[in-house]
Amino acid sequence: MKIISNMIEAHIFRTAKDELEFLLLKRSANQIYPCIWQMVSGKIKNGENAIETVLREIKEETGLLPKQLWAAPKINSFYDSNDDNITIIPVFAALVDDKPVQLSSEHSEFKWVKLKKTQKLLAWPGQRESVRIIAEYFQNEKSFLKFVEVDIKNLSRSLG
Repeated sequence: MKIISNMIEAHIFRTAKDELEFLLLKRSANQIYPCIWQMVSGKIKNGENAIETVLREIKEETGLLPKQLWAAPKINSFYDSNDDNITIIPVFAALVDDKPVQLSSEHSEFKWVKLKKTQKLLAWPGQRESVRIIAEYFQNEKSFLKFVEVDIKNLSRSLG
């Protein structure tokens, strides 16, 4: 068995009336895990690092570009019995402006939802915990958590 890290998880959010709203995407019927609600996720391509993958996947899956991006103090993981691998997934939080979402063919629907509903719609416990941590950090000034902001200005320009 190998431990690998070849995927990312990005939770897109915006602020609305002093509350966070998370962008959830419904997977298309022809995709693996059809019709589940999820955040942006994707595989890291050869030559990319995790940050480049996050920016690329957000743009490909939603047409959005983050205004700010943070590496959350959370790592998700899963076991793949087909390859006998454990995959470690870094979690990111991406703040976006209120702009139109343009879905790729990977998803059939999207919606902006508040924390409670987000946690009900996400399929996996680690993802639900990720949004809870993100909401706690951005809504609680006394949070003990430390998010690392990623400097995306130069990377965003190169991705167009």
